Amino acid sequence: MDVIRNLITQIYGDYFKPSHFKALEKGISQTRSEITTPRKKGWDETDVVLITYADQFSAPGEKRLATFQRFFEAWLKPLFSHIHLLPFYPWSSDDGFSVVDYHRVDPQCGDWRDIARLNRDARLMFDFVCNHISVKSDWFANYLAQQPGFEDFFIAMDPATDLSAVTRPRALPLLTPFTLKNGEVRHLWTTFSEDQIDLNFASPDVLLAMVEVLLHYLREGAQYVRLDAVGFMWKKPGTSCIHLEKTHLLVKLFRAIADAVAPGTVIITETNVPHRDNIAYLGNGHDEAQMVYQFPLPPLVLHAIHTRNALALCQWAQGLCDARAGETTWFNFLASHDGIGLNPLRGILPEAEILSLVDALQAEGARVNWKNNPDGSRSPYEINVTYMDALSARSDSDAERLARFLLAHALLLTFPGVPAIYIQSILGSRNDEEGVARLGYNRAINRQKYTETEMTDALQRAGNLRHDTWKRLGELITLRRQYAAFHPDSAFAARCINNSVLEIIRTAQSGMKITALFNFSEVSQSISYDARGQRELISGVTPANGTLTLAPWQAMWLSKA
Repeated sequence: MDVIRNLITQIYGDYFKPSHFKALEKGISQTRSEITTPRKKGWDETDVVLITYADQFSAPGEKRLATFQRFFEAWLKPLFSHIHLLPFYPWSSDDGFSVVDYHRVDPQCGDWRDIARLNRDARLMFDFVCNHISVKSDWFANYLAQQPGFEDFFIAMDPATDLSAVTRPRALPLLTPFTLKNGEVRHLWTTFSEDQIDLNFASPDVLLAMVEVLLHYLREGAQYVRLDAVGFMWKKPGTSCIHLEKTHLLVKLFRAIADAVAPGTVIITETNVPHRDNIAYLGNGHDEAQMVYQFPLPPLVLHAIHTRNALALCQWAQGLCDARAGETTWFNFLASHDGIGLNPLRGILPEAEILSLVDALQAEGARVNWKNNPDGSRSPYEINVTYMDALSARSDSDAERLARFLLAHALLLTFPGVPAIYIQSILGSRNDEEGVARLGYNRAINRQKYTETEMTDALQRAGNLRHDTWKRLGELITLRRQYAAFHPDSAFAARCINNSVLEIIRTAQSGMKITALFNFSEVSQSISYDARGQRELISGVTPANGTLTLAPWQAMWLSKA
């Protein structure tokens, strides 16, 4: 408890009273005694995460988690060690990220017993939506009703306050007016929307309430905990209100609490920001997050395929030396429930190249979300598109589309870190234009839900894009999980053989080595390569010595036979 007490003192000083400490220690002690099953320490090459909604599949007369579990067991279980269940709590907007009640499972999905059953099939990752809560929550209702104990749960601000320095992730008002029971109008901090009210972590009561949420998730089996929108947790007018020192201290506190009650729990921070700010959440390597999202990877892979040029991707990859083996690693992904973030590209690519990529994607049907800048201008911050469609043109054949898609995912599976694959990607999904029109927001383009019957029928029919994507990507995942060279901590080296061909070498502690080659172009590439005694793992072919020829968009994994 010494580490925890020290962090709380740094954050709150004398505002954190002995009664607060007593409540905190009681919760930690009780939770520690209830968690009796040891958790996996660290990570290895077998760890691959599926990102999905709990209500992704439906069947008549059945709760969604039961349907999902049956589908997972039939089609996905051999491929994935972990399931990241996006928020499965009661919610009012943002497809789950405006949480009404942190402690309940959405009744449409099931209950905590369904979560426990799924936990027998895979390790689970929960979202800890720590920055904000729904306007329809009991906590907010109690605040508006001026109930004792809730006076400081949210952040009231005089609208005349100069907040021009605050980093804005959305082109929406920062403050939203609400009327209290006594008729007083207060303007409350709403970073993301008027339905998502920011919590006031300056209040010890808010901290205790949110620690109880974290402890509850640990008791229910969460082995990975994703801290959503974590960079915005602490507010101080006159600053950017993102990545402040006390935000980092809060992350360290959550880590220390998880370490105390459930060793092996992995804290993952979600901060869709430039690389330097993102990796700051790894702390000193052992006191903050164990994983951070590898946010530059999705847009850089996209940029390399669109430009047929891997130089920017390679140069960035060569600088990835910040994770500490055994202590921290990357959470690698290409697609997720959100769009493809552009902010992580800033500082890596010139703004003109970012805007050119945005224009190219828009021309092929992608949607764009914008953010307001302090100078009054606006910039694109996110592309909304399935990764399948992001990589290809509408005129492409399914064979061309799938070739680019598999190239990108072979790269994802080669990178150091733990790979995560979005449910829409393993299912070979295309843009859901009807969903955008029906729901009225851009992110719906990549959040389509299905009946179990329609998806099972598609996966059973060989020759369609969904089946072929599931089969070919599944084969890559299965192969990756067999080789220690793909351990997240295995040595990593990258270079460009030419503008279009990227080489990555992964070397296990045992000395076992895999050389991965990627052709980011639509033409064959011949390179000099000593292939004596090696086998190409993806195709199973033994290459001829001297020269290797990579077909358009081909990836190779070469290793000693």
